[in-house]
Amino acid sequence: MAPTRIQRPEARVLAEEEFRRFAALVNQLSAAEWSMPTDCTGWDVRAIALHVLGGADAQASVKEFLHQFRRSVPLNKEIDSHHWVDGINELQIRERAQLSNEEVAAQLEAVGPAAVKGRWGTPPPMRYLPISFGPPVGGAPLKYLLDVGFTRDVWAHRIDICQATGRPMAPTADHDGRLVADLVLEWASIHGQPFELVLEGPAGGKFSQGVGGERVDIDAIEFVRVLSGRASGTGVLSHPLPL
Repeated sequence: MAPTRIQRPEARVLAEEEFRRFAALVNQLSAAEWSMPTDCTGWDVRAIALHVLGGADAQASVKEFLHQFRRSVPLNKEIDSHHWVDGINELQIRERAQLSNEEVAAQLEAVGPAAVKGRWGTPPPMRYLPISFGPPVGGAPLKYLLDVGFTRDVWAHRIDICQATGRPMAPTADHDGRLVADLVLEWASIHGQPFELVLEGPAGGKFSQGVGGERVDIDAIEFVRVLSGRASGTGVLSHPLPL
């Protein structure tokens, strides 16, 4: 596969742009769209926006990050979570529930640059702290989240909102296409099976691994939904990569 993995300088540009695109989308939402259900079980559009805002607040402030980490521990037991991040997500939503939709939109627009600055200001030793993500990723350093993981989360939730509201995603090759390509490369390295993948649309491209593998033709954004468990897949697409 010709594309290469996203490196840190490019990752910062993508992170800044994704926050901008997400905030722009949220600012366009009608009153009715905020309450529309999404592919994320139990979350409507507003819950997604609150989660993304909470995540950005934590990325922008070490104090807020530590607060969320500490307060989420008992929440994991209360909500019978399946992963340690579930408690953090729940806390982010609960602690911002009093905000109006307009306040959420305004804060999302303001916090993006600070969140990226905070991520790129993380000291080098901390960037390599090991974290357990569970299967299929397994263990990875914190930089996995700081460089691309957090960006993928916001991006996937922008897809969720567009899917829920019927608003156009308007993907571009230089932004969404790079995130898709990076995702394909990681996904392929994890499952190791041969394949020929034709991703359609502006964010798409042609990818292959090995010889004699299954050929799959699918829209690039739908591919992301399948890998993240938001839509079902068979064959080689049955290998997940949670976002």
